[in-house]
Amino acid sequence: MFKNETQCVITRKKKEQILEELMEVLSAYAHEAWSGWMRYMFGKCDIVIEEPFLDGDKKALITMPHALFERWTRQMRTPYADLPEEEKNSYRAEALKMLALLKGKLVGGG
Repeated sequence: MFKNETQCVITRKKKEQILEELMEVLSAYAHEAWSGWMRYMFGKCDIVIEEPFLDGDKKALITMPHALFERWTRQMRTPYADLPEEEKNSYRAEALKMLALLKGKLVGGG
């Protein structure tokens, strides 16, 4: 892969730059994943926006189907290692997306 070991050496400054770029790529992905989850979750709920009350702030009342509440509560309380394989596969798919981003940044240089 490298003609000699000196080609493999990356300066400390370059490492820091690469890590900062990776942090931004992963942060953008985390936001995209969170935004997608919120759109999905809110799409499953009934949302009522109330008019401002005494404090002047509008309130949003959100109700979700009880079955989804039970499922999501169980999932958030379960360590990854104890999840059923089907649910682990969902996280694995997300991990593959993150690995593709890292590979593109490290190997592709973009």
